[in-house]
Formats: sequence, structure tokens, C-alpha cells
Amino acid sequence: MTHDEIANIAPRVGWDLHCHTVFSDGTETPETLVKQAKQAGLLGVAITDHDTTSGWGAAQQSARRLGFPLLCGTEITAQFDHVSVHMLAYQYDPNSPRIARMFAKTRDGRVRRAKAMVRRLSEDFPITWDDVLAQVKEGSRTTIGRPHIADALVRAGVYATRSEAFSGAIRGGSKYYVPTPSPTALEAVQAIREAGGVSVIAHPADPSRNRMLLSDGQIEALIDEGLCGLEVWHRGNAPDQRLRLLDIARSHGLLVTGGSDWHGAGKPNVLGENLTDAEVVKQIITRGAIAPVIPQDSDKPANSAVFPRA
Repeated sequence: MTHDEIANIAPRVGWDLHCHTVFSDGTETPETLVKQAKQAGLLGVAITDHDTTSGWGAAQQSARRLGFPLLCGTEITAQFDHVSVHMLAYQYDPNSPRIARMFAKTRDGRVRRAKAMVRRLSEDFPITWDDVLAQVKEGSRTTIGRPHIADALVRAGVYATRSEAFSGAIRGGSKYYVPTPSPTALEAVQAIREAGGVSVIAHPADPSRNRMLLSDGQIEALIDEGLCGLEVWHRGNAPDQRLRLLDIARSHGLLVTGGSDWHGAGKPNVLGENLTDAEVVKQIITRGAIAPVIPQDSDKPANSAVFPRA
């Protein structure tokens, strides 16, 4: 399959299943996410903040009020050997003890990690922990990470944009960088499965995140633990890697998803720039432990009751 053929099979109409709000490192509220997804003509959207479910309630309320389909998910930070793995978990039971413990531990570790980075940065830049907290929109319900440090550096005039900060002082490998304490990718897949959710590796072939990408063998090890899918349609995956991921998905019967990785003004990514086919969403809903928000009176056929859970 050629690169043009790969581009031609990417969904042109569908759902954006990878979006962040103020409850992690996005700049917009869940209500704004749902409103903009509807205005963009998407079939539906998913909220996937980092290591938290804090924004789910607000997103669900907005989806019901606006009459727009919504999936609930989380992007889980994990590791496989020395490779950083971000796992998208959809439609799982948020009250599952194992996944709740994992999030609590990771969020606590994120705060300690961010404080350690700020201590290092403060030796060379005009930044304090209070400056970082000033960038946090939802208090203790927000998952704190490098984007909040980046925004504090922008506010201090060190950089013009968050992206510049990520290319500069807070980039991975800089003297200020501290890794995020994380569960293993195998543990993450197991926890998602135990919570009745659907697990998908986010941007699995994005070289900007890892010098070394997940190998076929590592992905197969995750499949053995219950991995359900791969996020093929993502701006970080190069065309040749998309072909590789499609081959793996086809060989193992995995779901193929897409998402923008939207962060509002926090990234240049455009809502809906990569999409997930409605039939794939139907499978996610069927497999998931919780019901989605699917308005029954929607005037769009693809948003109708074809999607209730089995």
C-alpha cells in the first residue's frame, strides 16, 4: 500500500477520540470541547485527559445539554522498558479500585516530578512553584504536568509559546527534565481490562516522543494482556509507520482509531484533524463497561441509536 493509499483510507467523517481539557493540560473546558466538536460537524468526541476522570461529569452534562455524542476516556502515562507509552482507555468503570489507585499514585508522582523540575529551572529562570500553580485551571482536580510549567515560563517571558518551551528548557533530555513516575504499559492494559474498558495505544509511532519506538514484539506483548487497538490516525505517526501499524492491527484484529490530540490553544492540533470511523466507535461502546452519551433525538443518522451498548 502506498502513502497516498494510506491517506485515502483515513476516515473523512467520524469521531475525534483524543482530546484534552483544563482538567489536564488543555486550555478549554469540557463544555467548550463538546460545543466546538459539534460546531465542527464531528459525529462525536471523547474526553481523554491525562490520568484522571475529573472532567467526565462536566463533559457528560454538556453533551446531554447540547445533544451531542460523547465517549469518556483517559490518557494513561506508562512505560515499556525505556519507551514512554501513552495508553488511551475508553468507557471503563471509573470506580474500579485498581485503576483508581493507579491514577492517584501517578498524579502524586506528577506533582513531585513537576516540583523537582521547577526547583532546577528556578536556578536559571524566573519561575516558582506558585507560578506553575497559577496556570492550573481546576485546582487539585487538574493533572499537573510539563505544559503548566511551560505556560509559567511563557508568562514569565522566557518563551513566546508553550511549544517553544517544550523545544527548549523542558524538553526531554534537558538538564531540567525529570521523568514522570509511571506504571508499566502491561500494568495499564491490565488495569483497563479489569475496569471493563477498551485500551488503545496513543500515537504509538511518534518519534518526537521516543527515540526508540515500540517494537512489534512489545506491541504483541500488550496484545497478549488485552490491548484492543492502535491510534493509527495521529499527526505524529509518519506514513510508513501508519502502514506498519495497520498491518499489525490487521494481523491481530485490533481496532484502528484516530484523534487530533487537541489541547485547545495549548497545541496547534486542530479538533477533528484525525478521526475514528463510526463502526470502530460502535465496537468500543459495545465492549465498554459504561454507557456513552448518545442523544436519541439526534437528527444525524450516525449519531442515532445504532450506538447503544449491547
